[in-house]
Amino acid sequence: MAPEKNKGELLKLLGVGFGIAVTIGGTIGTGILRKPGPIAANLGDPSLIMLVWFLVSIYAFLGVLCAIELGVAIPKAGAWYIYARRAFGDYVGFITGITSWMGTVAALGFGAYTMSEFIALMLPDTEPVIRFMAIAILILLMSFHWLGTKSAGRSQEILSFLKAVGLFAFVLICFVYGGDVKNTELIATTERVSKPALLTGLIVSLQSVFYTFDGWHTAAYFSEENTDPAKNLPKSMISGVLVIVAIYLLVNIAILYIMPMDVLANSKLAASDAIKLIFGEKSAMVVTFFLTLSIFGILNAQIMFSPRVIYSMSRDGLFFKAAQKVNSGGTPAIAMPLTGICSILLILSGKDTCEKLSDIAVFFFVLCYIAGFASLIMLRKKEPELPRPYKVIGYPFIPWLLIIISLLFLTGAVYQDIESSGYALIFLVISYPLFLLTKKLNQ
Repeated sequence: MAPEKNKGELLKLLGVGFGIAVTIGGTIGTGILRKPGPIAANLGDPSLIMLVWFLVSIYAFLGVLCAIELGVAIPKAGAWYIYARRAFGDYVGFITGITSWMGTVAALGFGAYTMSEFIALMLPDTEPVIRFMAIAILILLMSFHWLGTKSAGRSQEILSFLKAVGLFAFVLICFVYGGDVKNTELIATTERVSKPALLTGLIVSLQSVFYTFDGWHTAAYFSEENTDPAKNLPKSMISGVLVIVAIYLLVNIAILYIMPMDVLANSKLAASDAIKLIFGEKSAMVVTFFLTLSIFGILNAQIMFSPRVIYSMSRDGLFFKAAQKVNSGGTPAIAMPLTGICSILLILSGKDTCEKLSDIAVFFFVLCYIAGFASLIMLRKKEPELPRPYKVIGYPFIPWLLIIISLLFLTGAVYQDIESSGYALIFLVISYPLFLLTKKLNQ
């Protein structure tokens, strides 16, 4: 197909396999391998730990059902931005879109830096150039994604498959080889961790698991590029989230099977420590390599879905007009490199900046969820005749329940990190003048 025919148009190339892959790849990062230790320190009881993971699994599954209704009813790139703008107008759409994009830009920069740190663990001589490795990772991803949606989608399928196989293999190894590890010297010398009050521990643990599940909606960003969104999106998103839930629950069960609570509560990287308990210190390199691969998979998804937001905003006159250009391979020709360049600038400003912005981004991500669930309710009232090939079960109870849970989570996040929440609120205050400026520049 000639490049001229594709300017401003995304290509319908993606199917069920990609939807499952991008759901898994856009969600599972290092959280499942790092969070079990801190959660154990906060709760100290296997039943409570599994309960927290199970409750957030239900939230993610119900959230997926809501996202499917919106995605098949309005099959446009951009996910939460598209739904919020259609339901509540340009300003709410602008806030939802810009915060979604900026949050992912920060996560992309922080993720690339973290990946380079893991590479330095395997190759110690590279430690002095960690920042430059992080930049090189993003440049490599941008160069590859420039080739087009087809190759990018296939790479996501491969990376997600390897990630899922690796995690299921971890579970199998723990149950097959982990029966006798409780007599090791490491366990005997572990110090007991004093856990906080139960309510505080539950709030902090729910937040940790909530962050780990972020990304369950990723396939909705690509509904415009799906060959048959009404048929494919429900299959891919439901299958994807069920695989994630299965992985998360099984990995936690496996870790709890291997590691006594006192050991787990002291662990900063529970999966790695579990493997070391079975095979010894030298096995840690295998887990480090898997972590690196896992981070690369989520970076690959982020550099692919985040540009779709500002591409869609540009098409609606809420971002720079140039950002709606698409190359012959179906990649947003301006939005994709702009996303990567902004992440590189954050890396150059320092890891602490990336990490702080990532903390702030969590506040915005939850606001996007709320905007999405509220959009579903508003659009049912505002556009009752809108074709809805898929309707969420239990309407309106399910979206209202998710809004309430999200607001409770947001309240907890504000309480736990007042500083980051303060920065987020400041941005919301200045967002309206920024919105007016953007509208004026696009006139």
